[in-house]
Amino acid sequence: MPDNPTPLTPFHEIPRTRWADLSSSLGNPLTETEIDRLRGLGDALDLAEVESIYIPLTRLLSLYAKAARETHSVTSTFLGLSNTHTPFVIGVAGSVAVGKSTVSRLLRELLSRDPETPNIALVTTDGFLYSNDELERRGIAARKGFPESYDRRALIEFVTQIKSGATEVSAPVYSHLSYDIVPDEHIIVTQPDILIIEGLNVLQPPTLGQELALSDLFDFGIYVDAETDDIKSWYVNRFLQLKSGAFARSDSYFHRYANLSDEEAAEIALGFWNSVNEPNLVENIAPTRARATLVLRKERDHTVSTVSLRKI
Repeated sequence: MPDNPTPLTPFHEIPRTRWADLSSSLGNPLTETEIDRLRGLGDALDLAEVESIYIPLTRLLSLYAKAARETHSVTSTFLGLSNTHTPFVIGVAGSVAVGKSTVSRLLRELLSRDPETPNIALVTTDGFLYSNDELERRGIAARKGFPESYDRRALIEFVTQIKSGATEVSAPVYSHLSYDIVPDEHIIVTQPDILIIEGLNVLQPPTLGQELALSDLFDFGIYVDAETDDIKSWYVNRFLQLKSGAFARSDSYFHRYANLSDEEAAEIALGFWNSVNEPNLVENIAPTRARATLVLRKERDHTVSTVSLRKI
């Protein structure tokens, strides 16, 4: 027995330099203008990061999607069934402010450049939050973003229909401006080649009394990870940017914070972080990291330092 045996892990831990080597022959199909459009508030995404991290990830996802289509085809042939269209479903999870929305938008853009998967749909779980009125009725308004604040049955039904090959499936729409569900507004998803589902808790296992979890419907799960203190800093900085941006609109739910000083706004943001976002991260989100197929580990400057890929 060696003195210091290598610890067993279900993941291949791939450092940035080795992962980046995988993109050398793939090229970068995006321009700086396109990356600016995709970049989230406070994120530091640039051409180098796209080429080093997300081009290889896109290629890997394309290989997984192709393999899934081939498996579906041979299984249908074996069973004597019609080879119906079955979308490849990717779940993207992680804390608020960690950059998962940027990752999701970027993957949608890159995957749509592949001629084999031109139709990419991106749906966030925000649309499946209960309305503010319903959260108040249930007494959980202060736990918005926690697993119980979502209509999980409707969310699972939505993905099940898409996974089953339904021609059209609708999803409710959430407004970050009004901080609520938009009444009578929906987005329509029509038989995508790949569906990306982005949200805080999408990799959770089934809860007590629940036969099926949303993650059971995923073909590939991505977790965007970082140190908690770094995420807290990103969250506060984003809040300060919003204070002079979206919050300045008179119709914004958070307009009352627009005229605060930076010090006052930072204190408010820390209160939200300490009472809602960090407890949700510790109790519900971070424990799902081990359920992911792939983990992107970010450093303080938002660059990815390590990619962990689950062993097959």
